[in-house]
Amino acid sequence: MRNLFTQTGWRFLWLSVLVLVLDQYTKNLVLENIELYQAIQVLPFFNLTHVYNYGAAFSFLHDAGGWQRWFFTIIAFAVSALVLWWLKQTTKEQIILPVAFSLIIGGAIGNAIDRLIYGYVIDFLVLYYQDWYWPAFNVADSAICIGAVLLIVDMFKNKEERHA
Repeated sequence: MRNLFTQTGWRFLWLSVLVLVLDQYTKNLVLENIELYQAIQVLPFFNLTHVYNYGAAFSFLHDAGGWQRWFFTIIAFAVSALVLWWLKQTTKEQIILPVAFSLIIGGAIGNAIDRLIYGYVIDFLVLYYQDWYWPAFNVADSAICIGAVLLIVDMFKNKEERHA
């Protein structure tokens, strides 16, 4: 068992836990300190705005009637289990891929916890320019996106190594 946490990608599971704790902590701060729909300008292009997302990324299916809560929760745990298995398959030499997987797991579980507890995901980070607003997101969403970018980086890095 010790080898799983030293010789495989599971050595980066601490990163999943860190993402999960930071995500839930920041969401709790928002719940305690920012009223629903209240916007606090932090920078000329960035607000903290307390909103609820009943759907998935970019509020996809937010008005679907409630079934999406369970659908996205099941998907999050299923994907996390699959990614956890993939993480176990990575070798000690790999770094980018297991870091990407760990970020995705932490983010997926963070949002799934919100859906289980509240029935929606708490979002609060808002980027904007003049009248254009990026959809609100949170720490979990950020970790998933960074993980996805790292997956792409790893894919191109490995492609170059195979052709060298």
